[in-house]
Amino acid sequence: MHCPYCTHPESRVVDSRDVEGLEAIRRRRECTECGRRYTTYEKLEEVPITVLKRDGGSEPFRPEKLLLGLTRACTKRAIALGTLEELVGEIESRLRREMVYEVTSGHIGELVLELLQDVDLVAYVRFASVYRQFESIEEFKEELEQLTKVGVR
Repeated sequence: MHCPYCTHPESRVVDSRDVEGLEAIRRRRECTECGRRYTTYEKLEEVPITVLKRDGGSEPFRPEKLLLGLTRACTKRAIALGTLEELVGEIESRLRREMVYEVTSGHIGELVLELLQDVDLVAYVRFASVYRQFESIEEFKEELEQLTKVGVR
């Protein structure tokens, strides 16, 4: 870090503190040349996750877009928005823990269904119908039979 006063490239750290809920570090520095003090902030830079779509395109992972889809699936269901936000957070956390930076929309859809199954089965079926692009009543029946087979009521 160059001194903002004399542009000397060396400084020493006088004090460090966590800020912003442990998401950044505040460092108080002193220039070794002119002796003036200044403050810097260090923040972890997250690698963006790219979603590879069915049509061959790609776009950045946007948690708010996923939350919107879940909200639609949960319309008129007694599910708190906080629960859906936690679900989206869990999906993003899993992708980051797996160090997945390019992920198919299909993989995200399967993660949603896995977690949504424990939250609300009606919302699960609604989301599955859009995600899996059901085109007939038979496809709905097959999905419901699969849920019954795995012991979900």
